[in-house]
Amino acid sequence: MTVLTMLVSVALPALTGQIIDALPNAIIENQPDHFLLLVIIMISLTVLRFIFGFLGTYQMSRVSNQLEADLRSVIYNHLVTLSFSFYDNIQTGQVISRANSDIKAIQMFLMMSPMLLTSVLSFIFAAAYMLSVSFTLTLAALVTTPVVYVLSMKLRAIMFPLSWLTQAHQADVAVIVDENINGQRIVKSFAQEQSQLTLLGKAAKKLQWVQVRAIDISSIFNPVIEHLTVVGQVLVWVYGGWLVIQGEVQLGALVAFNMYLMIIQAPFRFLGLLLQMEQRAKASAGRIFEILDEQPEITDRANISSLKSPQGYLEFDDVHFAYKNDPVLTGLDFKVESGETIAIVGRTGSGKSTVVRLLSRFYEMSSGSIKIDGIDIRDLALKNLHFHVGQVLDEPFLFSISIRDNIAYGKPNASMAEIISAAKAAQAHDFIKNMEKGYDTVVGERGYTLSGGQRQRLGIARALLVNPPILVLDDATSAIDVKVESDIHEALVNLMANRTTILIAHRLSTIGLANRVVLLDEGKAIATGTHQKLLETVPRYSEILSQQNRMPEREPRS
Repeated sequence: MTVLTMLVSVALPALTGQIIDALPNAIIENQPDHFLLLVIIMISLTVLRFIFGFLGTYQMSRVSNQLEADLRSVIYNHLVTLSFSFYDNIQTGQVISRANSDIKAIQMFLMMSPMLLTSVLSFIFAAAYMLSVSFTLTLAALVTTPVVYVLSMKLRAIMFPLSWLTQAHQADVAVIVDENINGQRIVKSFAQEQSQLTLLGKAAKKLQWVQVRAIDISSIFNPVIEHLTVVGQVLVWVYGGWLVIQGEVQLGALVAFNMYLMIIQAPFRFLGLLLQMEQRAKASAGRIFEILDEQPEITDRANISSLKSPQGYLEFDDVHFAYKNDPVLTGLDFKVESGETIAIVGRTGSGKSTVVRLLSRFYEMSSGSIKIDGIDIRDLALKNLHFHVGQVLDEPFLFSISIRDNIAYGKPNASMAEIISAAKAAQAHDFIKNMEKGYDTVVGERGYTLSGGQRQRLGIARALLVNPPILVLDDATSAIDVKVESDIHEALVNLMANRTTILIAHRLSTIGLANRVVLLDEGKAIATGTHQKLLETVPRYSEILSQQNRMPEREPRS
């Protein structure tokens, strides 16, 4: 449709010239038939241009918006494949900015891109007509074109780094806004509203400086480019008028010539804006491809296996791991029998949470092996591994959906009875049913409308509903009060039966749920045994418990 609109548009100036030249004959010789025919054709072409223009704009809008949606989908699909190490090194606001404003910049340029094609085709048709009228007049009309081209390329070269900085500073602002919203409780609790506003103001100032700089440059180049095109029009009327007087060119042809010149010059009138959009889109594309060029560090191997009916026997053999260049695990060895519950205890930074992250292959161990039922986890399909290893983290993440859907997140086809059963087991049913909409209650972003204990109980219910053969509780009862924790522990004792469970423990009440304790220190398992045995034989264990100031709330399991 865009091409059809262009073809109709380039026909109108020539038709206008013919109408002007036919007008004297229609008046003087009283023969209006040819004149009226040309007018009817003119009206018809104008209507067609309107129709084609409308359809072309509508079609291009749909296409560009579809491309925007497709590109956003490509980015999201790629993001979910990336390993945790990628997210450790990039801020959330940066990702959001690239998935939104950068894609929007590309979409806006794509909407304008058909204009580039039509401008080239229009230039060819217009130049052909102009040359057919007068070669010298065409040279006079286009005398400033080389200068305009040079200035345009200069503007393009200057705008690219500014466009890149604009997108980067917009992302910086997005990061600060995101942190302020998500960290609002911390900001207010420490009375740091003004410091955060100052931080945001500095980032906004940097963005403003780049944008103003771009405006300053555009305000210099754009008027010069636009007024240079006027020089060509003046020369056409002066020199063309003289040619008409000399009888070398007809008046209608001169009018058509000038209309074609305006068609050629039209893109130059908004060339500055178009170049800014092009450079911004180029910078945005570069930032997007930085993400798309990232490759997941952890992928399925060529010949992968799957756990069919796992028994849950775990074996950590000489496992080494380092975050960047900071060693965390330096030869970790221990085993977990099928159906056994172990508690992993250690100082902060000893690698307790790292153990369960490696078990789920959220990160890849440097060396050594972790096996489930004798199968190296690196030989298992990632989805299969994650399905059989359920996790409840110390800070469970809830989505802005109903409580029902949050609990059923890992098992979307779960029946209501199954959801309620899991909630009861996690001691969440009572507070849920007391809500106005019960299980249909939509929690706020990240579940912040609920208390920490309520969020953790929903996280436990979510894991229990999937009923994994291997269950990991990463300090999952840390935000639950003693009474509720006691109720949950009673339920978990039954639920952990015949299920391999790893407890990342700080509370002695949690340690009391375990059959056995693994003590970590300096990246290794330095002792393993029952809670009572370690208290009696391992001074380091007693020291750690004393430092954590935990008092026993139940007798350890035998």
